Amino acid sequence: MQRVTAAILEKKGKILIAKRKKGDYLENKWEFPGGKIEAGEPPEHCLKRELVEEFGIQTRIGEFICSSRYKYSHISIELLAYRVEYLSGEFLLNDHEEIKWILPEEFDNYDFAEADIAIVKRLKEKAF
Repeated sequence: MQRVTAAILEKKGKILIAKRKKGDYLENKWEFPGGKIEAGEPPEHCLKRELVEEFGIQTRIGEFICSSRYKYSHISIELLAYRVEYLSGEFLLNDHEEIKWILPEEFDNYDFAEADIAIVKRLKEKAF
C-alpha cells in the first residue's frame, strides 16, 4: 500500500483544492494537494516537499487530521491529511490543471478523487 499525504490548507475559512491535469489517471478529479511518501521519509517532510514541487510555496505542517484508504484499479493508497499553514511563495501550477479556494459547504459541488472523499466528509463534520 502506497502512503500519500494531503494538505488541508485553509485561508479565511476557505480550503485549497486542486484539479488533476488531463492525461493523469484521475484527470479532472479534485483533490487535496500532496504526494507519495518516499522510503524512510516522514509524512510531514513529504508534504512540505510536495507543496514546494507542486506549487512553489513554503508551508508549516501542522496537526494530523485523518487518514483514508482506497483501492484504485492501479494502486492501493493510504491518504494522510494534515492541517497546513501557508507561509510564502507564489502559487505555480506545476502538477495541476487549476486550484480553487472553497468553503467546506461547497465540497459537494466538486468531483473529488475517491480517496479524498472520506477526508471531505471529515472536514464537513468539523468546523475550521
